[in-house]
Amino acid sequence: MNTDIQTYVNQFPDDIIRLFSTLRDTVFSCVSDDIEEKMWAKLPSYYSGEKFIRLIPFKDHINIEASSMAKYKEKLNGYKLTPKGMLQIFPDNEIPTDILKQAFKETLK
Repeated sequence: MNTDIQTYVNQFPDDIIRLFSTLRDTVFSCVSDDIEEKMWAKLPSYYSGEKFIRLIPFKDHINIEASSMAKYKEKLNGYKLTPKGMLQIFPDNEIPTDILKQAFKETLK
């Protein structure tokens, strides 16, 4: 993991760190291209060219910003999408890995 991102994420509770790690692994597992991992505006970001995914940790959840996320709103029943189309995942939520992989692939291709 990028050291700036590691330092940033380590300030959060353990359950958020574990959730972040799982979501980060999901980003890397769904795209064969090289992904650039870096902080952008103090937010952990994952780039493929100009396209990006952001994993934004908070004290009790993580927002996932991916341009294609809103397309999967119907499949994400029971999860909250913010008005900006970010998916909120809480540590006690089951992670919708299959849907996230589809959204991540679409966002980064």
